[in-house]
Order: sequence, then structure tokens, then C-alpha cells
Amino acid sequence: MDPAEAEDFLALFHHEQQPGGNGRERLARVRDEIAETGTYVHTYAELVFGARVAWRNASRCIGRLYWRSLVVRDLRKVTTTAEVHEELVRHLRLAGQRERHVIRPVISVFAQHRPGRPGVRLWNDQLIRYAGHRHPDGTVVGDPRYAQFTETLQQHGWRGKPDNPFDVLPLALEAPDGTVSLHELPEDAVWEVPIEHPELRWFAELGLRWHAIPAIANMRLTVGGVDYPLAPFNGWYLGTEIGARNLADRDRYNLLPLVASRMGLDTSTERSLWKDRALVELNRAVLWSFDQAGARISDHHTESERFLAHMVSEERSGRPTPADWSWIVPPMSGSTTGVFHRYYAEADQRPGFYLDAEARELGKRGRSPVPAPTAAARCPVAHAPVAPVPAADHPPLPRPRAVPAAIPPVRPASPDVLVMEAPAPVPAQRQGFFSRLLKR
Repeated sequence: MDPAEAEDFLALFHHEQQPGGNGRERLARVRDEIAETGTYVHTYAELVFGARVAWRNASRCIGRLYWRSLVVRDLRKVTTTAEVHEELVRHLRLAGQRERHVIRPVISVFAQHRPGRPGVRLWNDQLIRYAGHRHPDGTVVGDPRYAQFTETLQQHGWRGKPDNPFDVLPLALEAPDGTVSLHELPEDAVWEVPIEHPELRWFAELGLRWHAIPAIANMRLTVGGVDYPLAPFNGWYLGTEIGARNLADRDRYNLLPLVASRMGLDTSTERSLWKDRALVELNRAVLWSFDQAGARISDHHTESERFLAHMVSEERSGRPTPADWSWIVPPMSGSTTGVFHRYYAEADQRPGFYLDAEARELGKRGRSPVPAPTAAARCPVAHAPVAPVPAADHPPLPRPRAVPAAIPPVRPASPDVLVMEAPAPVPAQRQGFFSRLLKR
């Protein structure tokens, strides 16, 4: 590790937390510890401060006004998969207390990375996500984003409920020796909200629901040069995350055509703005349903104003506020919010959260227990076909049952990135305008 990063963090810690204290003695001990072991161990106060500042530095998060309220759980001595699973369940129960109508921001920090001493690894990108059960005809019941991840878990022995569009995925934990175990989440740890509408009563017939705790689980927490590979954290939902993305995106639940149809909108032309009207009602339904359930959720207008207040507060403290415009601006009605009408500077500030390439791939696909087929020797000219793998090496996947009529199965777009048609040529009388515009 870089001792300079440790020194910078300790200087920040003592400047903000102990301005009257003497940090030289602590810095000398840390230098000695790094020289002897190659790393060092944070005190509890340093860990709490580092985790909260990592949230404060998260350039893609609009809810950073609340960074000081983050509950930090020190689980650095938890080492076995059984213990990790138990603490992840406890995290969800602490973060979302249904009986008290409380959702609080929580982070659970497990063991730090030590070279040559791997710890327990969690594959899931969030503690709660819904499976995507793929049918033989290519359609998916549930969330298409997790279709491949679901198939991998099925290869590891999980069956799930193929006819359930909101089938909660188990936690996939990989032990240091490479052994993978799957752990179902108990019902009392998964707070789900049925989605209805304040006026459109038929919304209840769709059978929609969503979980109340968005707990990111695959990002590495870095504090003062020390990495914590397993540090799941949660806040609460911004309504558009559910209503304008998870339930609306074409490669997710793709519900806008269904909602527009039930609303009786004209979907034969884009100029009717049927997508916009359906999107608004879907987001109204999400916000109203969470309010009815007593589950904390923010709307994009209120949260935009709070983020701007956070920027003012940070400026008064003499700190910059890094932000990614494409994430801070909400995915609907962007220009009606205050965060739209300004520029932001991005910066890699530490402490921080980082998504590693391997963790991203594990969250998408997992790791199949079936070894990849070995290509047979082939002539470089004739390109002989690959030798087939015996069927016994491929455990059969469970056959999906009937799909509920309320939510149609989703056929993901192919390719994954929608290819737009070539634009029509610009009329001759307008070409001069665009040419002048480009020259500017």
C-alpha cells in the first residue's frame, strides 16, 4: 500500500475530527505498522469517519446531504461464510425496520484486504435483487438484467420460482477456498412494497412490487490506502430509480407499453407522448405506494434541492463537491430540477467506493461451476468444429412454469445496445444553420 495515502487520510481525520489533538504519535505508529506488515489497522473512529467521507465523496450519489448519519457496523473479525450471511441478513433488518416504518443508511464493513489472505466474497451486486428466469423461447420472467446470473445460480443448485416475476435471488458467497454456497434471504429481512396507484385502481391488478432497501454490495471501500472488498451499504430509494429505470427500461421490466395500454393511450405514434404519460403515472404509483407502506423514499424534485443545499454546506466548509452530471440529474423531468442547470467538477477523492472489473462481472454472470468446453484440435484452414461436451457435464436447468398474465415476459432487445436508424439528411435550406452552429 501507499504510505502517503495513509498519511493524507490521518491528516484529514485529525483536521476534521480532532482539530486540537496531536496526530504525530498515531502517524508514527502507522508508519511502523506498515513497515512491519505491509498494511495497518484502522481504529474504530477512523473506520467510521472513513466510511462516511467515502459517501461524501461519491460523485454519482445525489443523497450525500445525509453522509454524517451513516451507521457504520464494524465486522472486520467476521470471517466464515455462515457468519457473513448472518450479518448480511442482520444488516437488512437493521436498515429497514418495517414495524417502525424506519429506513436508515447503514454500511457493514468486513475484513480488510491482506495480500495472500483472501476473504469471503459476495457475488451479488445488491443484497436484494430479483431473478430473471429465461424461457426456451428467449423471453424472461422477472428482471432480464439478472437472467445470466440466475442461470449461473441454477447451475449451482438453486431452483427459485420460474413463474414469479419478483423472485428474490439468494446470496452467493464464495469462501477463500473457492467453495460457493447459496443462502436464501428470510422473508422478514426483505421489505417489499406492493405498487398501486392513488387513482388508477387497476394498477393493483398488475401485481407489481419492489424492495425498499437498495443495498449496494459489490463496491470496494478504500480508506487511507486500506481496501475493504466486502462493505455493503444502503440509503433509501429515489423514486425514479424504481419508476423510471428498474420498472420502465426496455431491457428491464419494460412496463411502459403495458401501463399505456391500460390507460388507453395511443401507442401508434411517438408524438402522442404515451411513454411520457405512462412514465409519470408509474412514478406516481411508486411514490404513493411507498408512502402508504411507511417506507422512506425521495422524489427527484425534493432531492435535487437537498443536493444543492449539500453543495452550499460543503462550500462553506471549504470542501469541493465532485459530481457526475449524468447521474445527479434524474432520469425524468431533468430540466425541471435545479441540478440540471449547472456544471459539476469530477474528482477521484479518497476515501471512496470503487467498482472493480471482476466484481462487476461476478454481479452480472457469477461464476459457472461447469468448466468451459475445450476446443478440439482444428486445422487452421478447415476450422474443424469443436468437440461436443458430454451432456452429463451440463446439469439441466429447471423448466419454467406458466407466466402470469399481468406482467408479460420480457424479450430483451438484441443487440443489448439499441441501434438507431440513420438520421434523415438535413434539408438544403437548413444546412447553413447547422454548419454555423458547429463552427461555434
